Amino acid sequence: MKINALVASQASQPLRAGQVEIRNLQPNDVMIEVLYCGVCHSDLHMARNEWGVSRYPLVAGHEIVGRVAAVGDNVTLFAMGQTVGVGVMVDACGQCHFCQQQEEQYCEAGFTPTYNGIDKYTGASTFGGYAGQVIADQNFVVSVPDNLALNAVAPLLCAGVTVWSPLRHFNVKAGDRVGVVGLGGLGHMAVKLASALGAEVTLFTTSPEKGADARRLGASQVVVSRDAAQMAECQTSLDIILDCVAAPHDLDPYLATLKTNGQLVLVGIPDQPHPSPNVTPMVFRRLSISGTSIGSIKETQEMLDFCGQHNITADVEMITGEEVETAFARMLTSDVKYRFVIDMQKTGW
Repeated sequence: MKINALVASQASQPLRAGQVEIRNLQPNDVMIEVLYCGVCHSDLHMARNEWGVSRYPLVAGHEIVGRVAAVGDNVTLFAMGQTVGVGVMVDACGQCHFCQQQEEQYCEAGFTPTYNGIDKYTGASTFGGYAGQVIADQNFVVSVPDNLALNAVAPLLCAGVTVWSPLRHFNVKAGDRVGVVGLGGLGHMAVKLASALGAEVTLFTTSPEKGADARRLGASQVVVSRDAAQMAECQTSLDIILDCVAAPHDLDPYLATLKTNGQLVLVGIPDQPHPSPNVTPMVFRRLSISGTSIGSIKETQEMLDFCGQHNITADVEMITGEEVETAFARMLTSDVKYRFVIDMQKTGW
């Protein structure tokens, strides 16, 4: 079936309204009318083929909130009219070690991404949420709490779960001291979620003017990372750091702020490698550097339920589909607090 979408036809061209073909409804499928879709920085990378893997036509978007418009014959988890979400994945092998452990994001065969993946039924590309509708297997759809503003829920499907997953994996709890590097789309959610878990949050930033906003979001301390004196004051004080910066930078100053047995967790992916860290403090204080990728469907649902209980959503700026290219340009200068979200109901086709 054909759907309306914002289509990237090639890397050098702006997104334009058009139509693409998606698969017919299968027995385990949920068709979702897209209400809102967050604009992730990876959408810009993919639209412009900056990672060299984009296939055109391409329809971006993996922070999707909408309502169930149709269900396949075997669907038992969702019903017509229900408010649901779809994140970065729409399928996985279901058989490997990680899928069996409900960690589909690490599927040994590679999960099927919401867009620019291969639809197992048709062999064609999957298309994302910059569209009127999306189709996904029911096992890759999540329920959205009724008490939250739906437009501000959309970024939770990627930015939210990407920082929630390491917070849960490393068992962050009340009283822990958590550092967050960077106050962007991921960073602002890391501050909110870690604070809601009862942790004491330190925000590292290169921009002193972000201090007031960081405290509004839940940070108890703000450290300007370019200020050697401020960095020295918080040495060996933190249990874990979530590094949300997607640009290469020196990791050593952050390692110095960790307690013995501390964890530096990388969730931002730079376009060039970080400089190699100094091994000596890692050895003598048993420090670890790790990375983590998005989150499982189970973690995504857990995160949404937690956000519903604590009234947590993303800070968003609303746009229409016609404004996506302007949003892309502003993202390049970090001119957004803290996530653009497309209102599909106000987007003309």
